[in-house]
Amino acid sequence: MSVRILDIQEITKPISSPIRNAYIDFTKMTTSLVAVVTDVVRDGKRVVGYGFNSNGRYGQGGLIRERFAARIKEADPKTLLNEAGDNLDPDKVWATLMSNEKPGGHGERSVAVGTIDMAVWDAVAKVANKPLFCLLAERHSVKANPRVFVYAAGGYYYPGKDISMLRAEMRGYLDRGYNVVKMKIGGASIEEDSARIEAVLKEIGKDAQLAVDANGRFDLETAIAYARMLRDYPLFWYEEAGDPLDFQLQAALAEFYPAPMATGENLFSHQDARNLLRYGGMRADRDWLQFDCALSYGLCEYQRTLEVLKVAGWSPSRCIPHGGHQMSLNIAAGLGLGGNESYPDLFQPYGGFPDGVRVENGHITMPDLPGIGFEGKSDLYRDMKALAA
Repeated sequence: MSVRILDIQEITKPISSPIRNAYIDFTKMTTSLVAVVTDVVRDGKRVVGYGFNSNGRYGQGGLIRERFAARIKEADPKTLLNEAGDNLDPDKVWATLMSNEKPGGHGERSVAVGTIDMAVWDAVAKVANKPLFCLLAERHSVKANPRVFVYAAGGYYYPGKDISMLRAEMRGYLDRGYNVVKMKIGGASIEEDSARIEAVLKEIGKDAQLAVDANGRFDLETAIAYARMLRDYPLFWYEEAGDPLDFQLQAALAEFYPAPMATGENLFSHQDARNLLRYGGMRADRDWLQFDCALSYGLCEYQRTLEVLKVAGWSPSRCIPHGGHQMSLNIAAGLGLGGNESYPDLFQPYGGFPDGVRVENGHITMPDLPGIGFEGKSDLYRDMKALAA
């Protein structure tokens, strides 16, 4: 059986919300939804792979349609196949996507390529009739672990949202089975943020841990001021204090903040990941890395990033990706990451889990669904199926 890509479809969809973090609001946020249509037929239906980009970066419809999808459509189909000729080879597809591209400049094209790459991997696993996490574990000769740690991301600034509403939001996450929750900081004064943190810690008590996220807002002086304030609290991590490429700032923080820190969601290549580990002062025994495959050229590149971690003496278990999507859940279950972000109430229908999957003691169990498992999430699959049609 030979596999051929018949078409690549893209639609830019709104995921707008009145929420804001320390840097941006989401009133005009979009995402690109992609369908990779193959000529394989299963149970009377064509096998279609789906993908989308993570929140926080806008949809990439122009790049996808005019540059990257066009390269796949123009390629000789045989050059996209694995050696057996019975499935697509994601690395060969990736190489075709990146043909005639100069190195460096990982800001927007990495999102476009990562979106298509997600759909390709979904198709490849479906053609193999396996969950993606099982396929990945087999390819890397490791044991898949379908039980994955997840934390609840929220705590955004919102018009009219007072501390009582923030507390109620966090309590709601605990009621749904999470034992780590995250809130935003840096969008208010340090005094106001301190009061917000203390209120949340009082609400969750010993039932959960709290992480805080500054979304890269701080200069060094402010980052240190927050570090001195935050180190008095038992936090899960202090996330992305400064600009993601200011490795010196990140390294300097370790002198003022001995507890765990996290960063990496806005680094989009294995080269940037390597520079973070070389120059950012990250500590392999306590800190967390948040690289998001959907924003950083996809899983093909993410596997190169994991190799960079290995060379630097880091375990993949120190990775908890940004994005809250099922692609990273599959990577976590298949390649031994530390877990995944989750948005229980935001950026729907793209976040969350397949229907029926529940959080228990901060973990979910991956369902036995071919591919990434999008078909198991009814609200998301409605949009996907309409695009493929």
